[in-house]
Amino acid sequence: MKKQKYFYVLVILLTPLLIITTGMRMALSPVFIHIEYRLPNFPPDQYGFSLSDRLYWADFSIGFIAGKIDKQTFSSATLSDGSPLFNEREISHMVDVRNLTVAMLWTWRFLALGFAILLLLHRKEESKNKLFHALSKGAKTTLGIIAVILIFLAINFNQLFTAFHRIFFEGDTWLFFYTDSLIRLFPLKFWQDLFIFIGMLSVGLSLLFIFIDKKVKVTVRS
Repeated sequence: MKKQKYFYVLVILLTPLLIITTGMRMALSPVFIHIEYRLPNFPPDQYGFSLSDRLYWADFSIGFIAGKIDKQTFSSATLSDGSPLFNEREISHMVDVRNLTVAMLWTWRFLALGFAILLLLHRKEESKNKLFHALSKGAKTTLGIIAVILIFLAINFNQLFTAFHRIFFEGDTWLFFYTDSLIRLFPLKFWQDLFIFIGMLSVGLSLLFIFIDKKVKVTVRS
């Protein structure tokens, strides 16, 4: 009985990680950038990138950090005038981002597979009820985490953005000039909207888990 209790506590603790990494995985799809760059308040590039340039090179960059494009191909990318797309500092940072992203993707895959197996193993009404109750508690915890992040986002996004990079990257390796391709492709507005996008997806998934838990309870009672 004690072991079972600890098991469901673990489910509660891992649920926020599953939900948030799912939001991050969905943010890596082409859908976000195709919407983001077309927003009326998205800042244009002052140094020459057109909308099609941004879409192409952003998709290329996301393909690299997701592990779909190798470092050699990424490093050797050039603009129409033959100049390198990214300088050495940008490439080094993107390699760090790639390592972090690939680790996140594997974490998401293991969690998604693990939770899928749990759903298959909890077919009986009583155990299914306990599992979804734990998922619901984890979802409510996620809502709390997202609320805190969105409050910081509203108060001072720059501070939140800086804190995030200081946690995951060394020194000032993530700081660039406005003329660098990374800033031209992914200005601060992009990251602000990305945080909101992941947050709203996480909220939606959390509410879905809470809704399913309530439906399961109703089914069990009836």
